Amino acid sequence: MSTPMSFSPETGPLSFAPAPAPASRGRMLAAQTRMEFRLLLRNGEQVGLTLLIPLLLLFFFNLPLLYSLDTPRRIDFVVPSIIALAVMSAAFTGLAIGTGFERKYAVLKRLGATALPRSVLILGKTLAVLLLELLQLVLVCGFGFALAWHPHGDPLAALLLVVLGTAAFGGLGLLVAGTLRAEVTLAAANLVWLILLFAGGIAIPLDRFGGAARDVLQYLPSAALSDGLHSVLQHGAGLPGRDTVTLLVWAAIAVPAAARWFRWE
Repeated sequence: MSTPMSFSPETGPLSFAPAPAPASRGRMLAAQTRMEFRLLLRNGEQVGLTLLIPLLLLFFFNLPLLYSLDTPRRIDFVVPSIIALAVMSAAFTGLAIGTGFERKYAVLKRLGATALPRSVLILGKTLAVLLLELLQLVLVCGFGFALAWHPHGDPLAALLLVVLGTAAFGGLGLLVAGTLRAEVTLAAANLVWLILLFAGGIAIPLDRFGGAARDVLQYLPSAALSDGLHSVLQHGAGLPGRDTVTLLVWAAIAVPAAARWFRWE
């Protein structure tokens, strides 16, 4: 079928209709985000990791079995920790493993043959994770309220910390998935998740560690996110400066690094 065009005897062809051109970055980003979010919800393992495990741990860590807390209301400590864990599970572990196996099965290789830029792919995956985290927040907070959780502070400050944590962990997850083999990514992502759960200020407060260890661990992204959420939601403080800057620095390093070194295959 021929393409309709305007024609002038003096100048020849004037224009093509429709004009051949790739879609705008905004349209590509919206389409990619929708597709990534649907794929996340279809993956049973991802749903279990990001939705079910945090809810189970919310109930488990609310039981006074592992350690004592310097607070009369254990649930006020546990809920911010589980929110931080949910962000880490979705934005780092789940995203890294899912993307790593997309590389292995040549899904990303086929996307790389299209007009989709790497930056749009990375941003689309990050926005899809943010949508998943909104669902996580509804479930975790709803379960927390059922367990008599009473949050304090500004919820917008907590939401900003979640967004910054998503950017930091998402960049790290895509950096790992875009540079390592899928099997290595699977092992590394699960190992890092387990280490950060217990040594990154989520399950165990940082003040349980020694002074030198605490001074180092507080600059991990998990510790910054968890500590910041505790400051806002548990103690009613404003936006914590050190934790916010820490997450900004991690995001500013991880996201450009992922965009720079991410490999399609």
